Amino acid sequence: MQFQQIAMSVLAQGGGESEAPAPLLAPPFVIGGTMFCILLILMFIAVSYTNLGNRHDAVEEHSDPHRQHPAKHPGLGH
Repeated sequence: MQFQQIAMSVLAQGGGESEAPAPLLAPPFVIGGTMFCILLILMFIAVSYTNLGNRHDAVEEHSDPHRQHPAKHPGLGH
């Protein structure tokens, strides 16, 4: 029922004729290849930052009494 109403409204508006597609700057495979290369470069940039956490040894966190929620809870058997 709903489909029939939509089809009738499209036909009433003259949607039966097809419009010419918009012109492209390049063939679709060139656009897709360019997008793939750009995303590949961005992936390599992101992957190059994965070793930042391994540059220095982990530093022991000092116990700061002024912190609201300290990461270490002394006296709890840790």
